[in-house]
Amino acid sequence: MHCRVDIAVMIGSGVPAGLRAMGRSVCWVVLLNGERRGTAFASRDEAEECKAAWLEQLNIEPGDRLH
Repeated sequence: MHCRVDIAVMIGSGVPAGLRAMGRSVCWVVLLNGERRGTAFASRDEAEECKAAWLEQLNIEPGDRLH
């Protein structure tokens, strides 16, 4: 099984309404095998923390892939 955890940036209309209402025009999301997992984050640091938690849960090191 191939497993990959990434962070993607969303800009403009891709930003959830709640964040846009707070004046945010950009957010970050965590992707697991290309599919969004969890919420949108207002900062890249928050998204990085979530990514690290996913990697720990999956028991893989950053940059590694499971086959």
